[in-house]
Amino acid sequence: MRVLLLGTVQVESGGRQLSLGGPKPRGLLAVLAANAGQVVSLDQLVDALWDDVAAVDIRGAVYTYVSTLRRELGDVLVRSAGGYVLDLPPEDVDVLLFDRHLTEGRRAGDPATAAERLRAGLELWRGTPLTGVQGRWAEGERARLGEQRLAALEDRLAAELALGWGNRLVGEITALTAEHPLRERLHAHRVTALTQAGRRAEALAHFRAVRRELADELGVDPGPELTAAHERALRADAGPGEPAPVPAQLPTDVADFTGRAEDVRVLTAVLTARPGAAVPVCAVSGQPGAGKSTLARHVAHLVRDGYPDGQLYAALSGTRPVVAEPAEVLGGFLRALGVPETSIPPGLDDRVTRFRSELAGRRVLLVLDDAADERQVRPLLPGAPGCAVLVTSRNRLSALEGAHQRDLRVLPDAEALQLLDVVVGDRRVAREPAAAAEITRLCGRLPLAVRIAGARLAARPHWPLAKLANRLRAERSVLAELSIGDLEVRGSLALSYHSLAERERTALRRLGFLEVPSFAPWLLVPLLDCPADVAEEVLERLVDCRLVDVGAGERYVLHDLTRAFGRERAVADEPVEDLKEAVARVAEDYLTLVQRASTLIPSTVGPAAAPVSRTSRLDEALVDELLGEPGLWFDREQSGLVAVVELTSELDLSGHAARLAAALSSSTFALTNQFSLWWRTHQAALASAQRTGDRGAEGRLLCGLGWLRYEQDRLDEAADYYRRALDAWTTAGDLPSQIGTRLELGRVYREQGDLRAAAALLAEAIPVLELMDEPGTLARAYHAAALTHTELGELEAALDACGKAMDGYTGAADEHGVAHVLRSIGLVHRAAGRLDEAAANCDRALQIFRSVGDRLMSAYATQSLAKIRLRQGLGAAVRRELAESLETCNDMQDSFGQALILRTLGELELSEGDPGAAKQLLNRALAWWEALNLPLWRGRTLRDLSVVLAAEGDGAGADRAWAEARELFERHGSREAGEARPVPRPSQKPSEGFSDIGSRRSFP
Repeated sequence: MRVLLLGTVQVESGGRQLSLGGPKPRGLLAVLAANAGQVVSLDQLVDALWDDVAAVDIRGAVYTYVSTLRRELGDVLVRSAGGYVLDLPPEDVDVLLFDRHLTEGRRAGDPATAAERLRAGLELWRGTPLTGVQGRWAEGERARLGEQRLAALEDRLAAELALGWGNRLVGEITALTAEHPLRERLHAHRVTALTQAGRRAEALAHFRAVRRELADELGVDPGPELTAAHERALRADAGPGEPAPVPAQLPTDVADFTGRAEDVRVLTAVLTARPGAAVPVCAVSGQPGAGKSTLARHVAHLVRDGYPDGQLYAALSGTRPVVAEPAEVLGGFLRALGVPETSIPPGLDDRVTRFRSELAGRRVLLVLDDAADERQVRPLLPGAPGCAVLVTSRNRLSALEGAHQRDLRVLPDAEALQLLDVVVGDRRVAREPAAAAEITRLCGRLPLAVRIAGARLAARPHWPLAKLANRLRAERSVLAELSIGDLEVRGSLALSYHSLAERERTALRRLGFLEVPSFAPWLLVPLLDCPADVAEEVLERLVDCRLVDVGAGERYVLHDLTRAFGRERAVADEPVEDLKEAVARVAEDYLTLVQRASTLIPSTVGPAAAPVSRTSRLDEALVDELLGEPGLWFDREQSGLVAVVELTSELDLSGHAARLAAALSSSTFALTNQFSLWWRTHQAALASAQRTGDRGAEGRLLCGLGWLRYEQDRLDEAADYYRRALDAWTTAGDLPSQIGTRLELGRVYREQGDLRAAAALLAEAIPVLELMDEPGTLARAYHAAALTHTELGELEAALDACGKAMDGYTGAADEHGVAHVLRSIGLVHRAAGRLDEAAANCDRALQIFRSVGDRLMSAYATQSLAKIRLRQGLGAAVRRELAESLETCNDMQDSFGQALILRTLGELELSEGDPGAAKQLLNRALAWWEALNLPLWRGRTLRDLSVVLAAEGDGAGADRAWAEARELFERHGSREAGEARPVPRPSQKPSEGFSDIGSRRSFP
């Protein structure tokens, strides 16, 4: 993990950039990172992040930001001694690494080492430090760091000048003195660099100009360093310069390059001619697939020895939606030519000037591949003779002044046959010359098309060439009618496309429009609205034409360019309503499969679940075949599912988008905590619902977002989403969904410790549900009531409600729901002291969760059973299971579960006679409850801690912990408010003094 502050504040881990939230969480991270390894007190954090605000006003906000960061950073963010520590080594924080490089550079015994260390430190800078962080602390740090950077830059230049590198430094130092005219040391460096570069007169003139400026503006004389530089200039005390780097950026030559003899001869002659007054520019143009890039690479390698100062290469992406910006290309070129990052100007015009200055006097070859137009190329051209440029473009760059134009046509017959022979190999072309000639003709003698045909034959050594010729002839009846204009639209792809029958063309268009990364054959059933056997025949023809590739795991893929071409043709050739109907059919069939798969694997039933789809075009046998391994099916289809949700949202098919997004969050996203995909699909679908005014869809999606925030332990946000969902359901007149949302909101209130509010919502919902035909929702409501009764200490009422919930889940054959209720019954019995009954129920729940493969609930059931075993004096037997459950919660980013199991492990350590270890674990749990803002759970852990402290002989600490716990119990009206203080007795196991209610995950 690396924390980067010298630019935009960000964190990189495992090859990805972590999400940090807004300015305040970023600021909190920046303060901790700047002091990595040291405790930063809460007051210090408040002072840094809030100007003139009392700490008491924002302490809760700090906890929230810590929680936000900890979900991304993990255990490196630690609560300690009244503050927080970012537990990272200095080399993982760029600011601290910068400081270390500066110290090492300034302490180095020789200029080469000093220059290397200082340069390494300066290369860490990516822009203005602490970008994205606000406040006085950030402003002060930016100013301090900026001054440090300038001083380090001056030190680096001094070291490099000591090595005699003035010739290469003149440009950089000149720019710096213009930017910082009052830094006398930079002016001294400029005088020295000019002197070393043999420009003694300029050095003396610059000294005189600076001396006048100092006298006129400040009334002072030059300091000792500037004076010494002047004296060296007078003595012409110059050292040798360092040779410039030689870039070698050309891509590898094509091993089987064939044909184009005349083009190679002409281009080579132009690029190897004796340098004249102008830079030779060769512009190679032609339709896509003509082999422009291949030719350019081949010619560049042939002439590279004539450019001893290097070869520069850039892919300009002219045929892609986002072309390369000249300024970015120039930045890469300047770096390759040895210009330090700190000396590369920010603006395009300044970069052009610097680039042409760097190339002056050098012989460098530039290859600019796939240019969009002349405007993209002009800033990249050298300004002085000696260099040369080779440009490729799909368009003729006629307005490129002085360029030698070379248009590539299709290959002559002989060269097309030669290319086919090289690609196919094994002298098969010689054995069937007539069929080979027919293949090249049907390919239009376009190099890429010939290569595709040759590759197909090479992959099918058992095929005679005549078979491919016959297939191409039958499938390409319109090939002779193709024009050059058609070929310019994705070249060989258009050639292949127009050879297809109409149904295959439609399939290619719609697959491109759908933009799924990979797919299975069934997808063409709804896409074309055809039977499965017809869909498979169409797909096979697309594979035979190499427009669709066979991927891993019986999946199929479109190349990126093919997918883009298909989408372009779909937009151009099909009415938008036809496309929307096809996408809607795909969404409905995906929904059918998701819902069926969700019944075959364990899942958490979500709020306002999507209605079951009944419009699928897939027959039952095909569905059963596809879902033979439902978990594997979800894994393979995940990216396609996300793509379809986003596309239906983009097309404002809000109902389809909402149902599919809700179904996903009720299945794989919820089960495996794929929070980013959950958020991404719901946000896309919600935007569509809001655009179309679909309040029902909006309510469903807001419920899904509330559930997501609940799973992420962001309870305030969860409550807000549920309240917004209630408003949407009310407007839509959907009473069942209103009731279901009240249940979810009640769960959040119960989690937050607002037990009476949770009970009130249930009291409103259950009588209505009893009058409605909603047995599943009613079972959930009874279960929620049971949990709330348990929290309030109403244990008999809790058991009664559990019984009603159990009846509902059993009647619906909902094994998962049954397991949740069994665990809840176990919690009630444990609270009542009936440990044998508690153990039996929790063990049955655990076995069910394990049998259906629900890892997370298995971890929670293990914790519940472990609590009972502790009270039975069997704590040692559950240690390994608890450790495994903690690892599961860590893997699945379940913060609540981590805190709960840490607390239970603390109880285990005390029962084993190690109060020190118990205290450490309980304090870690306390830090989690604090970060999650769960006061009632904090009170329960403080209650446990009071027993630990008493066991250690810290009576005062125990009293304080108990007093705070009791205050929290009384404030929230929980069952513990009426219980006596737990104090371990000599005859009693310490763990017998512990008590709790259970855990929030008791709710399916």
